[in-house]
Order: sequence, then C-alpha cells, then structure tokens
Amino acid sequence: MGDRLKELRRERSLSQEIVAQSIGITRSAYSHYEINNRQPVYETLIKLASFFEVTTDFIIDGDNRGAEPQVAEDTAEIIRLLNSMDDDKRKESIDKMLDAIRES
Repeated sequence: MGDRLKELRRERSLSQEIVAQSIGITRSAYSHYEINNRQPVYETLIKLASFFEVTTDFIIDGDNRGAEPQVAEDTAEIIRLLNSMDDDKRKESIDKMLDAIRES
C-alpha cells in the first residue's frame, strides 16, 4: 500500500505535508503509511482515495485504478487551491463560496 500512496503523491508532485493537511492528518502519520509502518483507519483510507481520485481497492491492493473518480477534477482543484492558502485566505475563500451557493 505504501508504494502505491507514494506513487500517487509523486505523480501529482505533492509533498507528504500537503497530502496530510488535505486529509486532516499529520505528516508523520502519512509518512508511516508510505513506508508501510502503519495502515490507515477506514475513514482515512476513504479520504486518501477521494483525494487521489482512485478507489480504496486500488490503494489497498492495486485493483481498479481506472475506476470512475470519486471527486470531480474541478472539485479536486478547489481542494488543492484551498490547501495551498494560509488559514485566513482559506476561510475568506470558503465564506465567499458559501455566500455564492446561498445566493443561487
């Protein structure tokens, strides 16, 4: 599993820190997954699959990589952008999106 997570992360040119922040865990915890020192709990496995747009089966055993993405590409891009912002800018951006949704 660790090799697949590392491959997915490197294909996207992401740091362990960015992946960890994106799914709400520490970089250290994520690092342990990549070196097969620990296995993610179910909820974290789902977050990883969603973040990398693969199935949980692919992360676990390499099956079904070509399955339909669990998150639309534009949604994943929004997540990546939000994760690259500092806390204040992220909150401001989320507030603006929520306002736009409420207005529609």
